[in-house]
Amino acid sequence: MGIHIIKMPDIGEGIAEVELVAWHVQVGDTIKEDQNLADVMTDKAAVEIPSPVAGKVLALGGKLGEMMAVGSELIRIEVEGEGNISAEAAAASPAAAVAPEKAAASAAAVETKAATPAPVAAPTTPTQTTKTAPASTTSTVRAPAAPRSFGEAPLASPAVRRRAWDLGIELQFVNGSGPQGRILHEDLDTYIQGQQGPASAGASGAQYAPRTGAQAVPVIGLRRKIAEKMQESKRRIPHFTYVEEVDVTEVEALRVKLNTQYGKERGKLTMIPLIARAMVVALRDFPQINARFDDDAGVVTRYDGVHLGIAAQTDNGLVVAVLRHAESRDLWGNAAEVSRLADAARAGKATRDELSGSTITLSSLGPLGGIVSTPVINYPEVGIVAVNRMVEKPVVLNGQIVVRKTMNLSSSFDHRVVDGMDAARFIQAVRSLLETPATLFID
Repeated sequence: MGIHIIKMPDIGEGIAEVELVAWHVQVGDTIKEDQNLADVMTDKAAVEIPSPVAGKVLALGGKLGEMMAVGSELIRIEVEGEGNISAEAAAASPAAAVAPEKAAASAAAVETKAATPAPVAAPTTPTQTTKTAPASTTSTVRAPAAPRSFGEAPLASPAVRRRAWDLGIELQFVNGSGPQGRILHEDLDTYIQGQQGPASAGASGAQYAPRTGAQAVPVIGLRRKIAEKMQESKRRIPHFTYVEEVDVTEVEALRVKLNTQYGKERGKLTMIPLIARAMVVALRDFPQINARFDDDAGVVTRYDGVHLGIAAQTDNGLVVAVLRHAESRDLWGNAAEVSRLADAARAGKATRDELSGSTITLSSLGPLGGIVSTPVINYPEVGIVAVNRMVEKPVVLNGQIVVRKTMNLSSSFDHRVVDGMDAARFIQAVRSLLETPATLFID
């Protein structure tokens, strides 16, 4: 038997270090060749690190949230044959001093207790909190009748660990019903029901009892990148926001008719491709908005092609995939590409190129869009348009009160290079195109 050490590979593009965001193996696991070992985060995307060999995991080289330099030791594997390191070198390296049992406990503690040096943020995103039982996020965690001994690592799949993290549950206190005590999704459900028991049972005053628990959630991986980029955008860009109401009755009727007539052969259209088309047409007259501003060099680069950033919500946070050359596709072509990019982003498979290079961004919260929003510019772009919720309401049209479908467009611009008048005229041009949808297709 020999020892094979896998070092952090060179991801390319001059990247010197990456952030370790997920382990897919534990100390003691038997792994196969090409099995995914870990996920790391560059400044743009998550990258999977596969194993070039088969064997048994002896030691993990880092904790979640840790920045690891290219060439540093990622994982140590026992393999058949000689391996790629001598026994003397293995004994002399720092990782050899960590016993496998301690390494396993350490890795489990990082995943279940979130014990990393990363900053503390709000417990969950708004979408996540709708799925999180109040007792599981704010009440003091109670141990089961037969808790694990101190330092004993709970067994659970990465999916179960991720769900427990999102729910604020420490796996140390969850009884596992799977093989060798492995914690299953059903065990998390049972644990949550147990936590909710007193309040749901209607015990006198239980729902009004003071709750003193708190959850420290490390900001790592994609969430850290989002935080850094949003902070950079607000620090560097003087934002101003403009909101315009749009009567979308006609364009919504067109969308429904197109889906009825062509939906089976070409696919269903959402409102996004139609709004994207309106932006493409309007930007012909406002090239200063389809641009990126290098404020260090003092140069604004205006683009002929519209590389439309599409903000997509994922389990790990918001990412912006890039619909390249939106001006070169028809409605269904843009719809198909938006769907493909969104699926890749949610699965964590979007490439670096698919997540960079946008010239203006379109963001939508769908039915959760609210009445108005103040979107943050995707630096170094100079403009962003956010779609709010579509509603039906009475309006005065030609002297008559009628019911129309309306929707607000909220937009933000970089006031250093975009004047307020130009921003208002651009959004009003988009509004005019959507309110008279036939003009969307006039070249």
